[in-house]
Amino acid sequence: MDPVTSGILVVVVLLVLMAIGTPIAFALGAVSLGALILDRGVGELIYFGETFFGSVASFGFVAIPMFILMGAAVASSPTGRDLYRSLDLWMGRLPGGLAISNIAACSIFAALSGSSPATSAAIGKLGIPEMRKRGYPDGVAAGCIAAGGTLGILIPPSVTMIVYGISTETSIGRLFIAGAIPGLMLAVLFMVWTLIACKLAGGYNSPNPVAEAAAQVKENVEGNIKALVRVLPFLLVVMGILFALYGGVATPSEAAGVGAFLCLVLAIVVYRMWQVKPVGIIMRDALRESVMIMLIIATAEIFAFALSSLFITQTVAGAIADLEVNRWVLMGVINLFLLVAGFFLPPVAVIVMAAPILLPIIVAADFDPYWFAVILTINLEIGLITPPVGLNLFIIKGIAPDIALRDILLGSLPYALCMILGIVLLSFFPQIALWLPDLIMGAGS
Repeated sequence: MDPVTSGILVVVVLLVLMAIGTPIAFALGAVSLGALILDRGVGELIYFGETFFGSVASFGFVAIPMFILMGAAVASSPTGRDLYRSLDLWMGRLPGGLAISNIAACSIFAALSGSSPATSAAIGKLGIPEMRKRGYPDGVAAGCIAAGGTLGILIPPSVTMIVYGISTETSIGRLFIAGAIPGLMLAVLFMVWTLIACKLAGGYNSPNPVAEAAAQVKENVEGNIKALVRVLPFLLVVMGILFALYGGVATPSEAAGVGAFLCLVLAIVVYRMWQVKPVGIIMRDALRESVMIMLIIATAEIFAFALSSLFITQTVAGAIADLEVNRWVLMGVINLFLLVAGFFLPPVAVIVMAAPILLPIIVAADFDPYWFAVILTINLEIGLITPPVGLNLFIIKGIAPDIALRDILLGSLPYALCMILGIVLLSFFPQIALWLPDLIMGAGS
């Protein structure tokens, strides 16, 4: 069977398995196993096991469960609530101020957790009921948080950037820095759109009468300042981790381990989580997400091995490399491929399978690999709020089951367009992603 036919068959079977509800990792593993056996025979199974365990047997991957544990400690404590209250105090008076404060909370919580699902869930549980109570349409309430949650895979520290760094053998510290300004840029674009949308709709504010609101100001200010004080130690931990990485003091795995320990201790001490049950919940959540991500990485690596064994990878890479077009047209084709892949697969799977193949093509076309990491990540962020997979859409649906999925999707689409605008801005002004890494770590280091 020729590589093109094999590739089409593999993709079709994978999509069918996903359509009937098979978990991503099992779908990738089953398709890979079936393709290898049909093409090479049962003897290929020896490589299946070797690739499965070898793909995750890297010290660098220790950073992933550690950052996830750090995020779980933050997400399972009232940190999100305190962060939400503090930001609402300062931004609540703007038209659409509550929606804007939700996006700001998502941006900061993304830095604390490094996880898109955790960000959407933690802020969504607080923000969506409050926004609906204040009269925001369901689509606005759900859409801004679904989109804000996507910042978790771009703003450092990011699990997705760790996977990219290991898969492409690039500096994880430099990747973290490269994602910082673009992440903040997207947050600002989200806020600007929210402000415009709420202005056009007449603005949304608290339904409380002015006199009642004035009577509550002192109490709110005192409570929110106390909440901010409780959040500050967690922010200092994140800043310390980033300093350790950028200063060469520690490796990502070492910094993640220290960060996870400190966040766990802070959650217990600051919020008095002395009982075994809440700590057990933190460990359970961290273990569940870590196993899920590592299983996806392992099976995605097997899938990539199967594609390579069937010469599908080489055929596709050769076809892309042989395109006699302007390098920006080539980048447009790659962006389209990443966008479509993000519709169906989680970011980690796409990175493990596609990044090692695409990076040599990108470098040959004279694009910066760290700039490309940001472009790739934003493309995959769009997939988090678009069907059919759209993980953040379903997280929001789980938080607010009475909101129609159609309303969540329509509320999220303008933010997807903001991300596309972000890609355009990065294409015209690549220094948005490269200026800070060059400043801190030196050009081309």
